Amino acid sequence: MKIKGLRWWIIALIGLATIINYIDRSALSIMWPAMGKDLGMDDADYALILNLFMIAYAIGQSVSGKMFDKLGTRMSYVIVIAVWSLSSVFHFAVRGIYSLGFVRMMLGISEAGNWPGAVKSNAEWFPVKERAVAQGIFNAGASLGSVVAPPLIALLYVGYGWKVTFILIGAMGLLWIIPWLIVNKKLPEKHPWITEEERAYITEGRNMEDSDKQASRPLSLKEILSHKESWSVVVSRFFLEPIWWLFVGWMPIYLQNTYGFDVKQIGLFAWVPYVGAALGSIAGGWYAGRLMTRKKSVDIGRKRTINIAGIIMFLGLLATIFLADTPMKFVIIVAFVLFGFQFGISNIQTLPSDLFDGKSVGTLAGFGGMSGVLSVIVMNFLIPAITRESYIPAFVIIAVFVPLGILAVHIFCKKIKPVSIIK
Repeated sequence: MKIKGLRWWIIALIGLATIINYIDRSALSIMWPAMGKDLGMDDADYALILNLFMIAYAIGQSVSGKMFDKLGTRMSYVIVIAVWSLSSVFHFAVRGIYSLGFVRMMLGISEAGNWPGAVKSNAEWFPVKERAVAQGIFNAGASLGSVVAPPLIALLYVGYGWKVTFILIGAMGLLWIIPWLIVNKKLPEKHPWITEEERAYITEGRNMEDSDKQASRPLSLKEILSHKESWSVVVSRFFLEPIWWLFVGWMPIYLQNTYGFDVKQIGLFAWVPYVGAALGSIAGGWYAGRLMTRKKSVDIGRKRTINIAGIIMFLGLLATIFLADTPMKFVIIVAFVLFGFQFGISNIQTLPSDLFDGKSVGTLAGFGGMSGVLSVIVMNFLIPAITRESYIPAFVIIAVFVPLGILAVHIFCKKIKPVSIIK
């Protein structure tokens, strides 16, 4: 049996896994007004739980990146998704801050693997000119998961309560493993279902661009970071990741505190910004790929797209400060911000595969993700302290982060191309 476009089936499955990932992680924030009350917790407890998740997520980014490089994407995905799905299920048994903290940390350390895994899988299955599109499809899964999560979780909560809701959404990830093992049998070079035309297209398109960066072995993290270009990934993600995570982690709480929303009202409003994010994911990958084909330059395609994303994010964050005076205006403006974020982040996340060969991509992608999570942890500790009167200080901070993140790409990576590796 031969399947045309097998690479798109692979990325579609990863995109579906990402939708499930975001449904699982969003459930706590969406149901917190009711769940926190049942467990006798307040927003300070929520901030602590959120940061326990993020600390575990930071560790998971680095550890899972190395695991994907060593074990490969097929079995590594099975491991991380099985662990995060079971962690979601076991939320039904939490009784207080310690048990909730434990399951959130298990969820964080396992869910983190989805990102370095996707970057590595895209490097294996896509030629360079299509990787931003593939990464955009993957990132659209995060956005679509955030679109689906509020109404779905609110509906399940109203029907079954928060305990059964966690069991049902956790079961989705366990079911995902079945088609993944069936479809993703081997890498393109040896997959029995791939057509010869697609095999040649992937390997030739990949090898022509990657020939200068082939290494005889996986590079250590120290070796990877010895190349200045690697820091474009690490520093840019440090400054830009808090933009996404501020809204993912705190927007439901913002709607509750600012407008007195309950779980059902949060479900009606909180999905809107992620429609913009989903559109940005696809548009950013398409635009970068179009520029690369037209200009015949990965550097121009990536950087021009990232620059446009920075302008959109910065203007949108200014609008949250000066124009967002109703809940509807707020979610529409945030949709604009998250469109810009996803328009650019797909290209930043693809940089490891532009710079290094597949044996080291997961390691750099994971470390870059960990860098971003560390800044998110700091922000999460600050939020309860700086938003007692208004969320404007938080919006100002992440607005300042935008140009710093964009500049990092230009400063550390003068030209996006394969790094020279001494064999």
